[in-house]
Amino acid sequence: MRTPQIATLLATVTVLALTGCTSEPEADARPTPVATTPSASPTAAGPADAAGVPPEPTGEKRVIYLATLGGIDPEIVNGDDDKAISRGRDQCAAMKDEKDPTKRVAQVEQRFIGPDHPNGFGPTKSALILATVQANICPTY
Repeated sequence: MRTPQIATLLATVTVLALTGCTSEPEADARPTPVATTPSASPTAAGPADAAGVPPEPTGEKRVIYLATLGGIDPEIVNGDDDKAISRGRDQCAAMKDEKDPTKRVAQVEQRFIGPDHPNGFGPTKSALILATVQANICPTY
């Protein structure tokens, strides 16, 4: 992939990530109903929360996340949306305490693999995958 293509892809990821953060609610938008099923405790954290695993992206965030990964390389998602989301959530948990960007990219290279990329997608695509994961699943990490 050439440098201008990478820059364009990064710009697209950024714009897509920021679009979800800056859009105003529509005037005729109705509130989303809230489920009323009882939970064990409103303050109790589940095992996933304790491990630093963020919740799955839903709605528009999910669509943007999967589309952006597919734009980097279709083999990243490879028809298995749930696996791509699971890998992203796992990456968030792994990098919660890892602040070194080089090590984070190396983690992505090991975690995101495909049939034609058993050793990962390389440092450039892995950096783009990392940016996508952070923007859509764990922006505070």
